[in-house]
Amino acid sequence: MALDPKQEELRRATNPLFNDRKMKLGTFGTNVSNAVSFTTIDERFDPTWPNTRALALLADEMEFEAMVPVARWKGFGGATNMNGTNFEVYTWAAGLGALTENSCVLATSHVPTMHPVMAAKQATTIDHITNGRFALNVVCGWFRNEMQLFGGTLMEHDEAYDYAAEWLEVMIKLWTIDGEFDHIGKYFEIKGGFHEPKPIQQPFPAIMNAGKSDKGRNFAAKYCDMAFIIPQNYDLDDNRQVIDEYRRLAREEYGREIQVWSSAYVVQRDTEKEAQEYLNYYVVEKGDREGAANLLNAGGGGIKDRMNAPDYEELLFHIMAGWRGFPLVGTRDQVVDGLQDLSDIGLDGCLLVWADYESGMRQFKAETLPALIQAGLR
Repeated sequence: MALDPKQEELRRATNPLFNDRKMKLGTFGTNVSNAVSFTTIDERFDPTWPNTRALALLADEMEFEAMVPVARWKGFGGATNMNGTNFEVYTWAAGLGALTENSCVLATSHVPTMHPVMAAKQATTIDHITNGRFALNVVCGWFRNEMQLFGGTLMEHDEAYDYAAEWLEVMIKLWTIDGEFDHIGKYFEIKGGFHEPKPIQQPFPAIMNAGKSDKGRNFAAKYCDMAFIIPQNYDLDDNRQVIDEYRRLAREEYGREIQVWSSAYVVQRDTEKEAQEYLNYYVVEKGDREGAANLLNAGGGGIKDRMNAPDYEELLFHIMAGWRGFPLVGTRDQVVDGLQDLSDIGLDGCLLVWADYESGMRQFKAETLPALIQAGLR
């Protein structure tokens, strides 16, 4: 749904996702154990509410644009049972939204687990709690063991996106139609649909999706304000092409402009050697290989058999380091240069993760953020 200039201005007035900063920033996974680092180090993230709250307040002080949780119900086993301890995303967003003033809080919603009437009401409530600083990250559901918790089976890939499209269409009707309406579709039958109050964001809250298949990219280009990409490699020109193609698809097929986001794992030290040594420590020496391999196999398995050994080991390394995000490893200036590179290839925003989240964010606030401002990225 393309927005007119007046609607875009109304969103910009409340939601920092639509500000003019060249490189928007966010946190990722601070509602789940280990966040997104498969490691057994003592300082790995423990999602108690005090810990989650501390990171949210740090992000808010730095005026990060986004706090994105991971939608998780079960862990990945291994030495740490990665993500096995987790907070539910809507209530997590509501709690942090009430504590913060500057950042947009997102809920990452598995659409098969939530009826759209309930999701629309919860999203609207959070939008009011935050005065328009809410966004919804739509996930179709891909982890079979989790879908079985809800008495269902994993949908075939394309059907999952068809289901999500109708789910969103119902949500948008609830958010935008005054009075009652009926919806008779393939997956939902709504009689006397009604929703008040409307969201503060007009016409409705911002939406994110991480589709990478042709079907997924078209879904994001048609319905979403932000496409989240997971780099398939770390060649900047290759990723520039992916970003450009997303924008072209949204613009030419659907008459829309779309932001493109990704993630990066940060390992910052006084020297590049020290940074590489710490990366090697938490990934190679202390990495949870079994848990990372379980993640790679969760979508259907067989990845190791389809790859040569060096490529598989490299993939496993980046999964353990930070869920396959871009590596920002080195000194403060190298981290800044890395974010400049990501901006130059067209990324609008980047979710940052650290193996030791709180100490990493405090260092980022003290040392790196001022350099990003000086570089014109913030």
